Amino acid sequence: MERRRFFQYAGMSVAAAYSGTLSARSQDHVIVAGAGIIGSSIAYHLAKRGARVTLLERQRPAAGTTRNSFAWLNASSKSPRAYYDLNLAGMLGWRRLSLEIGPSLPIQWGGGLQWCKPENTAQEAMKKRVAERQNWGYSVDMIDREEFKRLAPYATPGEFGCANFADQEGTVDPVVAAETLVAKARELGVEVIYPCEIKSFRSSGGRVKAVDTSAGPMEADTVVLATGNETERLARTLELAVPLKVSKGILAHSTPQEHFLSRVLMPPSAEIKQNVDGRIVTGFNFDDTGDLEPTEELGRDYLKTAAQYLPACRDSKLEFMTLGHRVMPKDNYPIVGRFEKYPNLYVAALHSGMTMAPIIGQFASLEILDGARVDMLAPYRPERFS
Repeated sequence: MERRRFFQYAGMSVAAAYSGTLSARSQDHVIVAGAGIIGSSIAYHLAKRGARVTLLERQRPAAGTTRNSFAWLNASSKSPRAYYDLNLAGMLGWRRLSLEIGPSLPIQWGGGLQWCKPENTAQEAMKKRVAERQNWGYSVDMIDREEFKRLAPYATPGEFGCANFADQEGTVDPVVAAETLVAKARELGVEVIYPCEIKSFRSSGGRVKAVDTSAGPMEADTVVLATGNETERLARTLELAVPLKVSKGILAHSTPQEHFLSRVLMPPSAEIKQNVDGRIVTGFNFDDTGDLEPTEELGRDYLKTAAQYLPACRDSKLEFMTLGHRVMPKDNYPIVGRFEKYPNLYVAALHSGMTMAPIIGQFASLEILDGARVDMLAPYRPERFS
């Protein structure tokens, strides 16, 4: 019943769960600033609706936070319920996009496998979280060692307390995903301009009239800020608040090797996946890495830890490291929607952007072109920081 209720709710949210419906103004000119996964998704969904869109990017598509993302598509640790629902809608959105776009958007739906050591606190926490997600309708189950071996015969789990498997989870190469959305947006008529840096905004009468950029001034009916960690600074130039905090993440990327891993693995001290191109990507869970630097030595340590669980990684060679600055709002939850001060200025700043990108793009297109206020986004409006 819970899962059925969610699908009904998600469907309603896409079609009608908003107030203030207006006729879509498909020929409005929308400037989307930022061609990471969120900006590229918004541009793509706007263009599908027929809007005239210009997508600006300071460096190149996926050059910032997106490039450095682990890109685990999941809702397994998301709370409270409303935030979980939004993430699950994002996962469903990736399945929709895979049907719309086809094989040029390679998504690996191998599920997520997580386990912990035989420590009472860790086991109790996992079982409590899994039980809560099951009550919410999430497809996740506790599994024993025998089932673990069946799901991951290539893995050596080490000290084994308990484990869970979420079969609907997946992963994607974040750069490939963003570049594919940008390419599809361009096919739909979006003008993509990079490198192009935003210098300032021109506003009057409670509206943003134009954007001054390194490529010259550009007028727009609506401006979308999907500029990652630059969003706070840019919003401040208009005396608007988009408060973000520092949250770093370091990942090691191996040279390509024979593909053997289709699942996302979360052992006690790492996260591990393998992209379609054969590269192993691994880091130290999802905590802030603080003052650590992405050195070669640290990368080799990360791969060595991965090899403890995956013997096939023992000969993996480090190719490069990435240091990402997550787009982490001050209260940890998304900042999405129009500003009260400038109703034609729209913001999308959030962590878990890889999971939620498809649904944020879809909802943003409804709100921008139809004047909608989607109910699922109600807790995440920028005015909470006014």
